[in-house]
Amino acid sequence: MVPGYVRAFAHSNALLVSHVYNVLTAAGIPAELRNLTLGGGAGELPLGECEPEVWVAPHNRERAESLIRQALEGTSDRPAWTCPGCGERLEGAFDTCWNCGAPRER
Repeated sequence: MVPGYVRAFAHSNALLVSHVYNVLTAAGIPAELRNLTLGGGAGELPLGECEPEVWVAPHNRERAESLIRQALEGTSDRPAWTCPGCGERLEGAFDTCWNCGAPRER
């Protein structure tokens, strides 16, 4: 455990917590997973202490929470774009066309 980290996300679904962790680390935010194996202790331990969690450094919390919100809501601050390779219309969250594999123009 890294001292001084703050909890950015918690959920009873470990797969969702792992997805959030992957989103943050892919964005360059160092994160730590906690409580992934405590689910079996629910009932013996308080439920809030058994949920899998993602923790980040305090200075990354605001950006992490924004990325988590975008990942869970499927929204992005980036505008939709049209693929230069095939003309497919894509959401702003995507950097590669799902249809032809062409990269988004920068």
